Amino acid sequence: MEYDWSAGDLEFRGEVREFLAAKLTPELRRAGRLATSVYPDHEASMEWQHILHERGWAAPAWPVEHGGCDWSLTQHYIFQRESALAGAPALSPMGIKMVAPAIIAFGTQEQKAFYLPRILTGEVFFCQGYSEPEAGSDLAALTMAAVDDGEDFVCTGSKIWTTHATEANWIFCLVRTSRTGKKQQGITFLLIDMTSPGIEIRPLVMTSGEQVQNQVFFDNVRVPKANVLGRIDDGWTVAKYLLVHERGGAAAPWLQVMAKDIATAAARQPGPDGNPLLDDRAFAAKLADLRIRTEVLEVLEFRTISAMAQGKNAGPASSMLKILATELSQKLTELALEAAGPSGRVYQPHATMPGGPIAQFAPPADGYHSGADWQAVAPLRYFNDRAGSIYAGSNEIQRNILAKAALGL
Repeated sequence: MEYDWSAGDLEFRGEVREFLAAKLTPELRRAGRLATSVYPDHEASMEWQHILHERGWAAPAWPVEHGGCDWSLTQHYIFQRESALAGAPALSPMGIKMVAPAIIAFGTQEQKAFYLPRILTGEVFFCQGYSEPEAGSDLAALTMAAVDDGEDFVCTGSKIWTTHATEANWIFCLVRTSRTGKKQQGITFLLIDMTSPGIEIRPLVMTSGEQVQNQVFFDNVRVPKANVLGRIDDGWTVAKYLLVHERGGAAAPWLQVMAKDIATAAARQPGPDGNPLLDDRAFAAKLADLRIRTEVLEVLEFRTISAMAQGKNAGPASSMLKILATELSQKLTELALEAAGPSGRVYQPHATMPGGPIAQFAPPADGYHSGADWQAVAPLRYFNDRAGSIYAGSNEIQRNILAKAALGL
């Protein structure tokens, strides 16, 4: 398979590299390097979004008329790849990459005019209200009720594992507006102002100690029907469309950076015999295997991009890439924790830049931490990455999709 960049692609890559070199400050690079999960430090992420917005690159995948870029699929991949290699902090996907494409596809002109420019500037910051205590992987079992009351819906129920709910001022929710027919029917996609009376947010402490996830309670919250995205009782259609965007993207470059960082650290970290850990044949073999897998994943991403550039549907490829990327990421975080050694067993989040507050932890007054920064990051990334095979549709669900769509089972 031939996947060399064209002359135009190489010119574009040079433009992206020049921009990243000029605009990525040491502080922003640090936020990317010391992130403990897919969600970096919120302030750094928003600062980087503002810089990208000034250049017109905050939402390159959007249609040009809404602020996107007239890039080829290859250019989109190059931009993601170079951003990862340069250590740029990630942007929150909830607005730009998830609900915005759904607004563009299903929204009214009034909804597009209100939300899209404000998502770009960060004035509107969304969180996702999908999962419930009794509806996770089986999302269609959701029960949060939205009762018709004239021009409004009155919403009662709760959502859980809501990332950055404390930072968000809007939430997109799936709510139950009818209980007739199949469970996928009678669901409506609703945009809710988080400042509405009756909303309560309770932070959830992750195994990493971070308060990034939350449970959100709705007690008779009134939401105008004008905030329905798509058609009432047909929110499942919107949700399926959005999930394709949630599972998309270029994961291989980020994983390659992670593997390279492990190799660099292991070259300095002493192994059991006192020699560099990278000289340990067992460790080196595991690292080599994972680095090869990141290269294979990138080839698969290239193939998917090539197919889409020819007008073909990605189909079950998005499920396959989601499985491979999340499970490979988990293996890499396991290896990073092994490389971190004894210093990786010490809980010292003050040496990192997590995606949310750290609960019940008082850092040393002088900021001391044992080992290098990456050794402090390793355990938090390990804990956070356990969720990778669950979010965006569990990997078991993705395998079911592949069994039906690709194998005809």
